[in-house]
Amino acid sequence: MPKILPLRPLRQETFAPFGHVIEADPARMRLINGGNTERFHALAEAEAAGEGARVILNIFRGQPRAFPYQLTMMERHPFGSQSFSPLNGRPYLVVVSEDDGGRPAEPQVFLAAGNQGVNYRRNVWHHPLMTLDAPSDFLVVDRDGPGNNLEEFFFDDPFLISAPLISE
Repeated sequence: MPKILPLRPLRQETFAPFGHVIEADPARMRLINGGNTERFHALAEAEAAGEGARVILNIFRGQPRAFPYQLTMMERHPFGSQSFSPLNGRPYLVVVSEDDGGRPAEPQVFLAAGNQGVNYRRNVWHHPLMTLDAPSDFLVVDRDGPGNNLEEFFFDDPFLISAPLISE
C-alpha cells in the first residue's frame, strides 16, 4: 500500500530548502513610477548554468490531476532553476524532495494558493506541474540551451496524495 503524504500550506520558511515562494511580500515592497506602482523586489533568482544557456519565459497549461494521486516519479534540472507563477488564480500542489545520494528522499507536498508562485532552485527534485480541478496556465521561467537539463527518477513504491481540501 502506498504511503500517504501529508499536505502542508506553502510558506517561505518551510519551502526555503527547495527554492523561493513568489508572492507579494510587504517587506519587499517599494514604490516606483512616481508612487503609482508597488514593486515587490527580488523575490527569486533565476539560474542558468552552462555555455550557451539562457533564461526564457514560457506559458505552461497544466491539466488537472485525479485524486487520490499515486506519485511515482520526480524530476530535477541540473543546469537551471524553474519557476511557476499561476495566471488563473487557482490553487495547485507543489511536490518537492531533498536529495538522498542522487535520488529523491520522501516527497513533501505543499498546497499553493492561487496568488503564490514557486521557484525551484537548480537541481531540486520536484514533481511536474500538478494542477487541481481545472486546466490552469502558469508563467514559467526556466533555462534553455545545450545539455541534458532533465533527470527523472521513478520510485519502486509509489506515494499517495489524497484529494486536497481547497477553500477559495
